[in-house]
Amino acid sequence: MFDALLSRLRTPAPDQAMPDPDARLALAALLVRLAKSDHHYAFEEISQIDRILARRYGLDAVAAAKLRHTAELLADKAPDTTAFAQAVKAAIPYEERSGIVAALWAVVMADGVERPEEDDILDRTAAVLGVDTADLKHAE
Repeated sequence: MFDALLSRLRTPAPDQAMPDPDARLALAALLVRLAKSDHHYAFEEISQIDRILARRYGLDAVAAAKLRHTAELLADKAPDTTAFAQAVKAAIPYEERSGIVAALWAVVMADGVERPEEDDILDRTAAVLGVDTADLKHAE
């Protein structure tokens, strides 16, 4: 089901943008991976992911939940987080990357608890994307 996308995630082409449906799924899976990183995939995090996907892509609640569910399946099969973030970087224009990191931060804080595992993924992903997380964390 995900073979072509997983291949692109494992070996992204630096000058080739990922097709939009794959980019959406890759971003959604990164959000899911972050939420699951502390082994506590809370309802609040799931709801936040659905809201982010709905807002970013103009989806209704059902379509956002379906995208998240598919992303949950992909997140378990995707390459390590750094490679995953590099693929998202290739798919997302620079101007949008701070918004991606802000969305990741919203997922971290969705359950009201900032956990080290989530912080680690957020910081590593932000570094790959070239976004400084300090400003985002102090803005909350």
